[in-house]
Amino acid sequence: MRIILFTGKGGVGKTTTAAATALKIARQGYKTLVVSTDPAHSLSDALNVELQPEPIEIEENLWGQEFDVYYSMKKYWDNMRQLMLALFKFRGMKRVVAEELSVLPGMEEGAAFLWIEKYYRDKTFDVLIIDSAPTGETLTLLSLPQVMKSWLTRAFPGQKFAIKTVGGIMRRTAGIPLDKGYEELEILFDKLQKVQEILVDPEICSIRIVANPERMVIQEAKRAYTYLQLYGYNVDGIIVNRILPETETKLFGNYIAAQKKYLEEINDSFSPVPIFKVNHQGQEVFGLDLLENIGTSIYSKQDPSEIFHKEKPYLIEEINNGFEIKIKLPFLENQEYSLNKFGDELVINIGNQRRNLFLPKFANFMEIKNHSYNDEWLIIMLEKSN
Repeated sequence: MRIILFTGKGGVGKTTTAAATALKIARQGYKTLVVSTDPAHSLSDALNVELQPEPIEIEENLWGQEFDVYYSMKKYWDNMRQLMLALFKFRGMKRVVAEELSVLPGMEEGAAFLWIEKYYRDKTFDVLIIDSAPTGETLTLLSLPQVMKSWLTRAFPGQKFAIKTVGGIMRRTAGIPLDKGYEELEILFDKLQKVQEILVDPEICSIRIVANPERMVIQEAKRAYTYLQLYGYNVDGIIVNRILPETETKLFGNYIAAQKKYLEEINDSFSPVPIFKVNHQGQEVFGLDLLENIGTSIYSKQDPSEIFHKEKPYLIEEINNGFEIKIKLPFLENQEYSLNKFGDELVINIGNQRRNLFLPKFANFMEIKNHSYNDEWLIIMLEKSN
């Protein structure tokens, strides 16, 4: 099974791009499901079809689905949901308030993981396209297994036997299914861990970042790229959407001049990851006919289900009192370069070119100790500031 996840800043056209990719893949003969994990649920609008919490067939080989956290909880986590409801009602809360509070933070993302695990296990589809929430929520989704496993360990340290023993008594006497809820929680974490192993496998999963040629969007795309690399996820493409043609200079001259500069920055910043460019369509994009045009604009005659890139151009590891950062920069040999660091931003000047990279947030409190260039890799040592 092939999995492709689309992410990017809100409003860049991520949903349209995901839907167009799914349509093109389906029309090449692959059984394809496109799902939305974004609570805004604009996938229905893009496809011009009313989607449901379960997959529905849109046309031959193409299915669509919009996750619903309450539906998913009832399907997968009913014991845990009943546990939360019972505890909140026990504390005197009204049913409607208890129902709302039973959806704990992270459950929406967790539900998405459970659906992914199901589809991968069942092998129902050849390709799964994920239209994820905006960048920040996507990073939360992808780091969820470690966070929830840590939470379970801290919440119930060494108490598994006691919970199952006392939980059985509480279920019979007070109607609070503590033991069943805990068992469900354990199964959930095992599935989350399995899904993460699937998503970090570059032979199965690719992440594609959607951006516009605008300063704030590019900055967020760079940060997302850094963190995805840090977590081990394979980014195999950058899709630059809504590019205005240069013939529109009469009304948008200043914008097009800035756009040209930003397109050069995107090429410099994300190389060697493939970059796909899509012109502005001059209208709202919804419905299969317009989505087909978008898919052709992005991929031309290429198969969108291909893995376009697998190399990791950015590596980081802890060494002694600091961190070693390795950045692959071919052709830097025999060129003059300089490094500067401002907070979590690393600026590399190569000749008259500048490359900006965003480091993990902890780098705010570190400084460059030394750097070297060896076999196409720029190696930078960071250490804690005094």
